[in-house]
Amino acid sequence: MINLFHSLRLCAFAPQRFRIYLKMQTPLNLSKFAKYAWFVIAYNIAVILWGAFVRASLSGDGCGAHWLTCNGEVVPFAPATKTIIEFSHRVSSGLAFFAVLILCVWAFRKFVKGNAVRKFAFASIIFIATEALIGAGLVLFRLVATNPSMVRAFSMSAHLINTFILLSVLTITAWLASGGKPFAFRGHGRVSWILHIGVFGFLLVGVSGGLAALGDTLFPATSFSEGFWQDFSDTSHILLRLRISHPILSVSLGAFLAFTALWFKSKSIANVWIERWANVLIGLVVIQFIAGFINLFLLAPIVMQIVHLLLADLLWIVFVLLSANVLAEKNAFATHKTDSVLQAAAKLP
Repeated sequence: MINLFHSLRLCAFAPQRFRIYLKMQTPLNLSKFAKYAWFVIAYNIAVILWGAFVRASLSGDGCGAHWLTCNGEVVPFAPATKTIIEFSHRVSSGLAFFAVLILCVWAFRKFVKGNAVRKFAFASIIFIATEALIGAGLVLFRLVATNPSMVRAFSMSAHLINTFILLSVLTITAWLASGGKPFAFRGHGRVSWILHIGVFGFLLVGVSGGLAALGDTLFPATSFSEGFWQDFSDTSHILLRLRISHPILSVSLGAFLAFTALWFKSKSIANVWIERWANVLIGLVVIQFIAGFINLFLLAPIVMQIVHLLLADLLWIVFVLLSANVLAEKNAFATHKTDSVLQAAAKLP
C-alpha cells in the first residue's frame, strides 16, 4: 500500500520521475536465444543490402539463368567480377536461411507449445523460404540486370513485400524472446486501423522506392534537371514516370508516422518502450528525409541507395517494435490517461 501511494504521488507531482521509475521496472532479458535472434535480424539486413548492391551494379545475371548452380557450376571457376558479386549474394542468402532454420529449431526446443515465440519463429522460416523462391524465379526467368519489363517490376515488388514480412516476424520473435509483452491483433479499435494504415503505407512506399531505384539503375540521368524531366516525359519508360510517386508517398508516410508516434506517446504512460520506440521512429523519419534528398540530388549513387534502403529497413523494424508495444497495451488507448496511470502504478512493487 505504501509503495502504491508513493507511485501515485510520483505520478501526480513528478511525472518525469515517475517515467524514470517505470524505466527501472522494464529491463530486457537478453538470453542467448534472444541475442541470437537479434543477430539473425542484423545478418538478414546485411544480406538485403548486398542484394541491393547486386541489383544496382547490374550483377544479377552473374551466374546466368542457373539456380542453385552458378553458370552450371557449384563453385564458379575463374569468375568475372559480377559473377563474384552474384555468387557471394547466393552464399550469404543460403547462410541466412540456415541461420533462420537454427532459430526456429532452437525456439521449438526452448519454448513450450503455444508460445508466441514459437509461432513467429516458424513464420520466419516460411517467409525466408519464399524469399529464396522469389529470388530463384528472378534468376531463372532472367528478370535481372538490364531487364526493364514490368514483369520484373511486379516480381521485385513481391520480393520487397516478402522481405518486409520476414523482417517483421524476425523482429517480433527477438522482441518477445527478450521479454517483450505478448500482444493480440484484435480488439484495439481505432488503434488497429492506424497501424493497418501504417503497414499499408510502408509497403506502398517500399514498392515505389524499389521501382524508383530500378528506374535509376536502368535509365541513369546525367543531371538533376534531366532526371526531373524524365519523370514527366511521355516518351520515358513507365518506371521513370512512376518514380515521382516515391517522394510524394514518402513525405506523406513520414508525416503520418511522426504524428502517430506523438499520439502514441501522449496516450501511454505505463509502457516506457512506446515512448522510446516512438522517439527513435521520429528521429529515423527525419534522417530518412535527409538521406532521400541527398540520394535524389546526387542522382542515386549506389552508396546512397544502400544507405536509403538501410534506413528504410530500420524504420520498418522500429515501427514493428512500436506496434507490438502498442498492441500489448490493453487499456492505455481505450480509457482515460489517469486510469492507465493508476493501473500501471498498482502493478508496481
